[in-house]
Amino acid sequence: MLSKSQISFIKSLHQKKYRKENGIFIIEGIKSLVEFIPSNYQLHSIYYLAEYKSLLPTLPSNIKLFEVNNAELDKISTLQAPQGILALVNQPKPIPLKPEVLQNCFSLLLDGVQDPGNLGTIIRTADWFGFKNIICSLNTADVYNPKTIQATMGSLPRVNMYYEDLALILPQISVPVYGALLEGESIYKTSFGSEGLLILGNEGQGISAEVINFIEHPVTIPRIGKAESLNVAISAGIFCSEMSRNII
Repeated sequence: MLSKSQISFIKSLHQKKYRKENGIFIIEGIKSLVEFIPSNYQLHSIYYLAEYKSLLPTLPSNIKLFEVNNAELDKISTLQAPQGILALVNQPKPIPLKPEVLQNCFSLLLDGVQDPGNLGTIIRTADWFGFKNIICSLNTADVYNPKTIQATMGSLPRVNMYYEDLALILPQISVPVYGALLEGESIYKTSFGSEGLLILGNEGQGISAEVINFIEHPVTIPRIGKAESLNVAISAGIFCSEMSRNII
């Protein structure tokens, strides 16, 4: 049985303030757990229903295991329908971006993406297409938000995430810089080569004025129908698909 202090601590991690203060975040479900175990992320503790014990893979001996009941899991879970297993994971120390890691590959830059679900879906999409690096502005959604983690479906350990002051880092980048804009060259007519950085903007406001000046190649997904706009995560998928053609 979990103590009140344990329950209170885990519930506090639902909030960004306490995730940052403690350097710990939550993952849920056996799929996410299996993806995180062999990664560079360090698991802190695991909470599981008795019927899920047989699903647990071989774990390092330093990971604390707690069997919980349904009522306890309901209290600590971030989901309306808990998935039977919840784990706490230590946040890695932030690593400053070295611009040379962006060479000879494609990467994404997110300028003020606010929705955690969109961020998580973009991470999952980047993983699918082999994009290893995502640079986020300081006002982009928290990668450790439970909704972000859930939307990644276990892809986070395979994607390097950076939070940077874009006005400081963009002048140091030497690869071609593309920007997703309404007024730009069609992605189906653009030659992306074999390396580059794609900038995607805020869901409502697009790319900010201070960042737009760094775009060397404005590109767009041609509109055929009448929709006013595309969801940023959907746009990321289309761009990643087209940009990765030369690396398949």
